[in-house]
Amino acid sequence: QVRVVESGGGLVQAGGSLRLSCVASGSIFSIDVRGWYRQAPGKQRELVAQIMSGGSTNYADSVKGRFTISRDNGNEMMYLQMNSLKHEDTAVYYCNARTLARIYWGQGTQVTVAS
Repeated sequence: QVRVVESGGGLVQAGGSLRLSCVASGSIFSIDVRGWYRQAPGKQRELVAQIMSGGSTNYADSVKGRFTISRDNGNEMMYLQMNSLKHEDTAVYYCNARTLARIYWGQGTQVTVAS
């Protein structure tokens, strides 16, 4: 019954902004949202941003300075603020969450940036 659900994707013009949200629920164990990944057509899924339990963050070079990852509500909710969006940011964005024993993925949310 564990669910990981992303929201906030959509169509935006280049230079615009979106805020993605992720919520993880239903685990009988402590579950932490950990990071955002994306996959564009014909490309491998790649790490966009991750956040550690201590609060440190890592970003892909391609999004540094433009995207910000954050987490709250007992580490069960996570956000990705996406600014200065580029056409090459177009992809399905996935939320990753974990318990001590398992990794979980959401179904993804589509982000499309018009060129």
